Amino acid sequence: MTEFTDDERRRLDLAQDIVQYRFNDEALLLHAITHPSAVEGKAIACSYERYEFLGDSILGAIVAEAAFHRYPEIDEGGLTRIKVSLVSGSSLSKVGEELGFADFIIFGQSEQGTGKRGLHSALENVFEALVAALYLDGGIDTARTFVTRTLIIHMSADMAREPENPKSVLQERLQEDGITPTYKLVETQGPPHDRTFVTQVFAGMQALASGIGRTKKESESQAAESALESLFGTAESREQKAQAKAARAQEKAEAKAARAQEKAEAKAARAQEKAEAKAAKANQKARQREGTPPATEE
Repeated sequence: MTEFTDDERRRLDLAQDIVQYRFNDEALLLHAITHPSAVEGKAIACSYERYEFLGDSILGAIVAEAAFHRYPEIDEGGLTRIKVSLVSGSSLSKVGEELGFADFIIFGQSEQGTGKRGLHSALENVFEALVAALYLDGGIDTARTFVTRTLIIHMSADMAREPENPKSVLQERLQEDGITPTYKLVETQGPPHDRTFVTQVFAGMQALASGIGRTKKESESQAAESALESLFGTAESREQKAQAKAARAQEKAEAKAARAQEKAEAKAARAQEKAEAKAAKANQKARQREGTPPATEE
């Protein structure tokens, strides 16, 4: 049985109260709430980094499934925007802050000395790590219960209207050609308490661009933005193109509606002519049966 210090015991109990789940293997939880700065020189498994990797994938699947079933009328692009918006770094860190994660995350002395300048990214990373720990300890239903209670309650159809960040914009653009972008962390710079991440974004085997950030998600976002500028121009020109595309779509819709109206009017006119001809014939037959000569034009 793993022995914990008094401080670890206090933080573990608080984390379990907030998560609303009692772990069978509390070591999983301890790793999930431990910042890399607290385990410098120890095995990488002692911090939340590996758990963050697993939790990111599990979280994405849970959110995608929830959006898929909740909004059957929304297309793939809209569902992607919902997912990306909900699992973004700002979204996860905000939820983590509201839940009180900062009170149980274990930081090292180097991070404490900087005033916890990495707290924003730590909140995001710990959320993902907790999802992984819950999955490893209790299975997918346990992880889904936590994500549903804390994150999916913030899901809305409004998230599908406009892309929330460059990653979703790039994905939508490339998927028009049947391509799904992928991201690869290629370099990590700096000490654990002050790291910088370098990520490349790929279209198939082709590297499109690189990005740098204080968190992995930030570096991915920067890589996506660079790829968008390289492939489609600046954000301003993309907006202009989007507006032009919307204007063309509106013109097509209006022209289609006008053609439909013309067809409907022509069909109605033909139907009226047939009805009048049919009525005239019926009138003529009726006069003939009565022995009255048909009406003639003067």
